[in-house]
Amino acid sequence: MTIYFNGNRFQYEMENVARLFYPLRRFQFCYEADAYEDGDYLAFRREMTENGAHLTVEVREGGFFETQSAQVLAGEKFDSRCEEEFARILYRILEKHTGVHPQWGILTGIRPVKRFQHGLDSGQSLEETRREFREKYYVSDEKIALAEQICRVQRPVLESVSLQDYSLYISIPYCPSRCSYCSFVSHSIDHPKAKKLIPEYVELLVKEIYFTAEICRNSGAKLRSVYIGGGTPTALTAEQLKTITDAVKAAFRPEPGMEYTIEAGRPDTITREKLQVIYDAGANRVSINPQSFEDGVLEAVGRKHTAQQVVECYQMAREFGFDTINMDLIAGLPEDTLEGFRRSLDKALELAPENVTVHALSVKRAADLYAQRNGSEDYSAAQKMVAYACQELTGAGYLPYYLYRQKNIVGNLENVGYAKPGHIGLYNIFIMEEVQHIAAVGAGAVSKAVFPGRIERVFNYKYPYEYIGKFADILSRKEQFGAFLKEAGSYVE
Repeated sequence: MTIYFNGNRFQYEMENVARLFYPLRRFQFCYEADAYEDGDYLAFRREMTENGAHLTVEVREGGFFETQSAQVLAGEKFDSRCEEEFARILYRILEKHTGVHPQWGILTGIRPVKRFQHGLDSGQSLEETRREFREKYYVSDEKIALAEQICRVQRPVLESVSLQDYSLYISIPYCPSRCSYCSFVSHSIDHPKAKKLIPEYVELLVKEIYFTAEICRNSGAKLRSVYIGGGTPTALTAEQLKTITDAVKAAFRPEPGMEYTIEAGRPDTITREKLQVIYDAGANRVSINPQSFEDGVLEAVGRKHTAQQVVECYQMAREFGFDTINMDLIAGLPEDTLEGFRRSLDKALELAPENVTVHALSVKRAADLYAQRNGSEDYSAAQKMVAYACQELTGAGYLPYYLYRQKNIVGNLENVGYAKPGHIGLYNIFIMEEVQHIAAVGAGAVSKAVFPGRIERVFNYKYPYEYIGKFADILSRKEQFGAFLKEAGSYVE
């Protein structure tokens, strides 16, 4: 399908809205065309007038054709208002044409809860913010209620945040194998090239940990939480993992009882020896992630473990005394059914972890799964899975406390973290709502310095071979992050 743009360059947002209805369609783009060629297309034309602009959207697919227009008056944020109006028109046409009803409306960003909170912070009443989401962005009442509830749960945490606080994130970009739905920066640890780099990666990661700790200490910032993720940190050997956790303990000196999370993740990487390393490090939160409790689904997506192994690893973690365990489930996996997902959710509830994170499958171009799919799928099953999870988890006393979305997420859904009272993950709120500095180390890590009204990001190189080959550049960038932290500290009263 071709997307035409005349008098505007709003490709990014218009493509995102189009993908709400055609999630895996291949698009090509054309600018300032004199005429539209035969075939399926979307067209966005902006014609400037004396007092603003006249917008026209055309949609042609098969035997369907519709055009709608609107006027946008000149004034503040003119381009943004034109872009939003194009999105609303396209949404109305495609909703009518396809019969698909994306529940987040035209909102395609990662953080809709942050937008809801911004409405409240700007002086709008709760009802005005609800109305804006419903009438301006076409968000469903169900998702408005979810955003509102998460804002309510997050409020005490957000009120406690200071620009003098920061959290530490450590990236371990390795997994025992690559799941077919995954597009994160992770490498199979059994691949000869990847395996060869691991010792040097760990050695340099430790150096970056010490270097970053010194920078944070010099800025006067205070550590609030630690999160070691990936990838799968437990894909490393117990000795390699201990080398990293020992460096964190020596360099950052996390206080006893501080929130400290390590993703154990894949049950096929978890051993008693590694859990002992995690426990001795002072970590008090671990993730043991089934994704599904259906063996056929696990096999279909390339997970090298069974549902029973998940249960055994969970019980092993309990024996060590971990009192906050997270489990991830994914709605919309290949070979899964609504009944299968319900069994998985019910099994998770039976085990009663303190956190359950429910993800809607995001099929990205980088994932192997992308090549296996087409744009004609019915995602109503995934929507029912997510609705069932919300109903059962909240009914069991879990609170939805953070939410984020990804591109190409099935059914225009979301990922939601649920927690029992007293077990909310602070780091998850900090990183998703972008309210706290994040000192991030390792390949693909992104450090963030948060200021009133702006965020400064400092990027590490994405892949382990780049991280190793350009390590001096990474340390130089960390000095820039330190300067940002000092500047942010000047805003603290």
